[in-house]
Amino acid sequence: MPFFFGLKHLLALLFFACSVATATEQTLLTLDAATQKVVHDNPNLAQMLARAKSMAAIPSQEGSLPDPQISFNAMSLPVDSFSTRTEDMTQLGFGISQAIPFPGKLALREQAAMYEAEAATFNADEVRLSLLSDVKTLWWQVFYLDRALNIVDSNHQLLQQFVDIARTKYEVGEGLQQDVLLAQLELSKLLDQKISLTGMRRNTVAKLNALLDKPANEEVRLPEKVDLQLPSIKQETLLYQQAETSRAVLEGNRQGINAAQSRLELAKKDILPDFNVEAAYGGRNNMPDGSRRSDLLSLGVSMNVPIFAAQKQAKAVDQRTSELMQEKYALQDQWNKVRSQISQGYNDYRSAKEQVVLFETGIVPQARQTVASMLAGYQVNKVDFLNLVRSQVTVFEYETQYWKAFIAAQQALAQLSADVGEDDIYE
Repeated sequence: MPFFFGLKHLLALLFFACSVATATEQTLLTLDAATQKVVHDNPNLAQMLARAKSMAAIPSQEGSLPDPQISFNAMSLPVDSFSTRTEDMTQLGFGISQAIPFPGKLALREQAAMYEAEAATFNADEVRLSLLSDVKTLWWQVFYLDRALNIVDSNHQLLQQFVDIARTKYEVGEGLQQDVLLAQLELSKLLDQKISLTGMRRNTVAKLNALLDKPANEEVRLPEKVDLQLPSIKQETLLYQQAETSRAVLEGNRQGINAAQSRLELAKKDILPDFNVEAAYGGRNNMPDGSRRSDLLSLGVSMNVPIFAAQKQAKAVDQRTSELMQEKYALQDQWNKVRSQISQGYNDYRSAKEQVVLFETGIVPQARQTVASMLAGYQVNKVDFLNLVRSQVTVFEYETQYWKAFIAAQQALAQLSADVGEDDIYE
């Protein structure tokens, strides 16, 4: 019986441990989870999508005829008796009128609104790309700060060992007290760096949480391991070609040009008159003596006369022409910016990737070997303690620079994807 009792508790303990491990794993914020959450929950993107949706409802409104007008009236009603039978022209009328723009105007208005709605959709997609880049950049920044804090802790342990070795040598008369004090000073410096890095991490997490629509002070835990292989990317010219067709802001500008062109054509048509068609029916009662009076039907067509065309319609054409040129210049300026952004991201990634290879294969391993050799030499009084400490501090700096270069490469990839307008930037 005790055996089964102990087994039951052991199984319960194992189940609890698995549950805790699973819960811990679920709290990790992966890069994919962060990008998915920002697309679904970011309020700025949501309001841009809502704006695009609202603008999509405008074209059908612009392409519809104005609402007809219905009128009711009592005509030639005598004020002394208000009788509808005493005066021959007295009638109770009903009328309807419909404004009809000159053929082609409604189509151009609908077309301009449609292009503007499509531009709003592309603008929302541009915001989405920007948010994805920002989230990736902040996520990798938090990842870097975690690695830097781990390096600080690791170096703290090594320097603590140096302190113990220096203290032991000092106690047996083979070392100097200043060596112990020097090592303790370096430990204090590491503590200062840890305080600074911790503060930076809190601020970065607050920015990341804001993009993810979470409380700024909510704790964020990232995975400790990621793929350290940096991919190869396409050449600049190929990235230019992709961006020309896939970058949302460029397509939004093109739709802006189309809308401006439609508004220009509409301004040219405004010199042509709009019409108003109306019909009215007047019902008349019989005379007091029983004489019958026939009802009356009125039909009419009216139009506006653009007699102030030089001051109004012609100026509108000039305005729309300038707006069209403005949109074209804006597209060219944006295209120049996009190419500049792609080149900067491309160069930043190549430079960071080369640094990662250099630190990973050369500088960091050599620095670690130097520390190991100097530590062995110090223990037999062949190496000065100051040089030993300096070499370990150098390792700390190189390891931190390695992760800084690795994160810079990842952030450059994130920005480059946003600059091109899609993630297909790899060879």
